[in-house]
Amino acid sequence: METNDPVRGTTLGTAPVPLSVLDLATVGAGLTAGDALRTGVELARLAEARGYQRYWVAEHHSMPGVASSSPAVILAHLAAHTERIRLGSGGVMLPNHAPLVIAEQFGTLEALAPGRVDLGLGRAPGTDGATAAALRRSDRLNESADDFPQQLAELVRFLDDDFPAGHPYARIHAIPGPVQGTAPGGVQSAARPTVWLLGSSGFSARLAGALGLPFAFAHHFSAANTVPALELYRESFRPSAVLDKPYSVIGVAALAADDEKEAGRQVLTGALSMLRLRTGRPGLVPTPEEAEAYEFSPAEREFVDSWLVNIVHGTAEQVRDGLNALVERTGADELMLTANTHSPQARLRSYELVADAYGLPTA
Repeated sequence: METNDPVRGTTLGTAPVPLSVLDLATVGAGLTAGDALRTGVELARLAEARGYQRYWVAEHHSMPGVASSSPAVILAHLAAHTERIRLGSGGVMLPNHAPLVIAEQFGTLEALAPGRVDLGLGRAPGTDGATAAALRRSDRLNESADDFPQQLAELVRFLDDDFPAGHPYARIHAIPGPVQGTAPGGVQSAARPTVWLLGSSGFSARLAGALGLPFAFAHHFSAANTVPALELYRESFRPSAVLDKPYSVIGVAALAADDEKEAGRQVLTGALSMLRLRTGRPGLVPTPEEAEAYEFSPAEREFVDSWLVNIVHGTAEQVRDGLNALVERTGADELMLTANTHSPQARLRSYELVADAYGLPTA
């Protein structure tokens, strides 16, 4: 699985493209955030052993069923329990944070896990408006989103330590960072986290293309926009020092089980959890038994059915065929699989089954 390219993954087995993992650290009913985070360690180790390319953690806030509010903290923990797999944010919601803070956090991660840190950045809040206002200590949320290109440019300047002379921040340095290599006696590596842009519409697709950055699209919750966004990214792409041609990852909701019925039971838990979130009733991810017993109204059933149609689920062979078809349809360069369900064991089993279906390396 090892590659010197910080962006382009290595395709293994019979997979059509490299495979990766997106972890939301979901918390099921009867379980704790600690259980979810310990499962993350197990999953990261499994992913590394089986040849998955990278392991990303998403930033969400004020959602009882999602424990990934602090990606940098989780990634530091995962770095201590893995050796090779790339670790990253999928993503950090940049408008929620000062760029210097993110540069310092991910500079620290780079020092802990040299050469294997991805900094995926998004412009959405990762939560509701009130929570975003509390995070940012401002209610000017649209202004923050509109400022994203400027925030991104500032963050990259901090990561590269190259503000021009006369800039108000020219004497400010993100530590750990490149300045430590230029100080007397400094031996700091020139490497820094690889910046990715994330999106669920065309804005970040166009920006990533214009800047020559890798792009990750949230197909798992914005499937109708996937192909148009990827086309826009490729049309907008300009070669850069990072990439000579476009490189796109899509996040895909996928759950494989030993039989089709069990896969259906497991994905229904995540669908009911999303229904509750979308209707202002966020909570822990329900058990399969609770999800099966839930009496859906016609409108709720319509939502759940529309949600489930974009989850690739079933037996390992069915999931493999569905993922292959998705690559063929979208032209994605990498798939990042997310399996959001109540059971930690079901999640771990899913990634094992997908790896087996594609003949990925065994531990």
